[in-house]
Amino acid sequence: MNRYILSSLLALTAAATTSAFGDDITIDNQPFVSSLSRSEVMSDLRQFKQAGHNPWDQNYDQLSNFTSSKTRAQVTAEFLQSRDEVARLTAEDSGSSALVRTTHAIAAPVIAHRMADE
Repeated sequence: MNRYILSSLLALTAAATTSAFGDDITIDNQPFVSSLSRSEVMSDLRQFKQAGHNPWDQNYDQLSNFTSSKTRAQVTAEFLQSRDEVARLTAEDSGSSALVRTTHAIAAPVIAHRMADE
């Protein structure tokens, strides 16, 4: 009997905590005013279709026209130079211990004081 009551209570609690909180629809009282005519929009659509590539396509290759300004050796050298620092800053503690161990120039303390003419 206690199992039945406990399971019923848990089911009711789970159902009560998963309610959706919907909001009213947003009514925009300002009418839409297009900045382009229908013929301009259709012309843009034709140009887009004739271009032959769709950036929203699943098979779109973003790097097809990419050319690097660095050689593979330069990129590899930069990676090897920075990977230890990146490993320290992305460690389990998000780099806190690495940042604490670095030496920082400590600025001179600023002390508030009263001016002589006050």
